[in-house]
Amino acid sequence: SSGINAEWPLRPGLVNTNDNKNPHRSKSLICVPMKTKGVSVHRKINKMGMHSSDTAEITMENVRVPLDNIIGEEGKGFQQQMNQFQNERIYAAAGAIPAMDRAIQETIAYTSQRQAFGKSILDNQYVHYRLAELQTEVECLRALLYQCVQQHVAGEDITPQATMLKLKSGRLVREVTDSCLQFWGGMGYTDDVIISRLWRDTRLISIGGGADEVMLNVICKYMGIDPGSRG
Repeated sequence: SSGINAEWPLRPGLVNTNDNKNPHRSKSLICVPMKTKGVSVHRKINKMGMHSSDTAEITMENVRVPLDNIIGEEGKGFQQQMNQFQNERIYAAAGAIPAMDRAIQETIAYTSQRQAFGKSILDNQYVHYRLAELQTEVECLRALLYQCVQQHVAGEDITPQATMLKLKSGRLVREVTDSCLQFWGGMGYTDDVIISRLWRDTRLISIGGGADEVMLNVICKYMGIDPGSRG
């Protein structure tokens, strides 16, 4: 991310820094400034969404950095990476919820003034019932977010809850934006309205920070129903 435009982007890399046979204790997080010798930016990658954040294809060949570029403790990069996932998953939900709120409110505003067959689109029972259903789902997710934040601040291990939060956020935001876009008709398929951007940008939530399938795997392990967990 930001590999094209940032003047001082730091790329944390999880790399082997010792010969420990335990793969979870042999890795460290390393900061690699983009101007370091051996770092090459090949091209900007065009994405379907998140256009304000550039993404670059980067290669590193014989790159060396000072020991001071290690983030945290040497050999504990894996644990540090796992710990930050809880923050990232909470952040994903915290970003998804206002996006869903806006999608619903913008859709209400548009459908209330868009006329078809002598009445507004919003006056159709299916439309306003569906929007009520979606808002209810968003409020349930908001409650789970608040619970996760409260437990996290208290120092509790929220790995299963944060994982469920991330999974539900990615799936619900897809449902909300897709359902809302449908009510915009052909206009929703254009780049001239906000709903198409919300649909494109939020699709990343089910992919970035751990795909839905990874979230399900983590949840299954905590439930003890993963084949490997049952042993």
